[in-house]
Amino acid sequence: MTTLSPPQNDNRTDPRSARELIAFCIGEQEFCVDIMSVREIRGWTQATPLPHAPSYVNGVINLRGAVLPIVDLAARLGFPRTVPTARSVIIVVRVEQQLFGLLVDAVSDILTITDELLQPTPDLASDLAKTFVRGVMAIEGRMISLIATDNVLPQYQNVA
Repeated sequence: MTTLSPPQNDNRTDPRSARELIAFCIGEQEFCVDIMSVREIRGWTQATPLPHAPSYVNGVINLRGAVLPIVDLAARLGFPRTVPTARSVIIVVRVEQQLFGLLVDAVSDILTITDELLQPTPDLASDLAKTFVRGVMAIEGRMISLIATDNVLPQYQNVA
C-alpha cells in the first residue's frame, strides 16, 4: 500500500482529506477507482454474452445468485478489447444501486492520497475523456488516472 501526499510544512496529513484508491492496469497504463465504490475483487470468470449488448459489455456472470454485468473497461475507454489472462481480474463496483464488474488486466496497488495530489483532467483532453477520467495523479514516476465509475455505464431510460 502506498501513502502519498504533497509536501507539507508541518509534516502532518489531515486524515479527513485522505482517500483510498485501488490502482489497476489496462495494458501499459494505470488507472484507479475510489475504494469506497469497490465491493470485491475476483479472478477472471468467463461471461455469458448478451444479445445486442454494447460492444464494451462482455456479458453477465452469476455473483452469488445475482446477475452481474461485466464491462471491459479497456473497450469502454476506447482502447483495444481485453484478452483475459490468468492475471485478469473483475473489480466489482457499486454506483448508486447498480452493481457491475470492471474487467481489467491486473490490480497493481492500493493508494492513500490527499485531494491536493489529484490534478484536474487536462483541458486538451476531449469531453469524452473527461467523462471517464475524473483527474490524474503523478505518483512515483507513474501517471494514474482516476476513473469516474458513475459514468462507465450509460443511464438507461425505461422505454415502454
